[in-house]
Amino acid sequence: MSPFTRWLLLTLAVLLTGSALFLLSWEIAPPTERIEMTLPDERFPR
Repeated sequence: MSPFTRWLLLTLAVLLTGSALFLLSWEIAPPTERIEMTLPDERFPR
């Protein structure tokens, strides 16, 4: 394996690990307002 390929694989591994850790630790706030929509009867087949 060439040095460039090793460097590329190492960089991808670090990026994937960092992205996974970021997503696991990110506390996304839940929606604060209620959304209600009236769907017309024509959208549902009988």
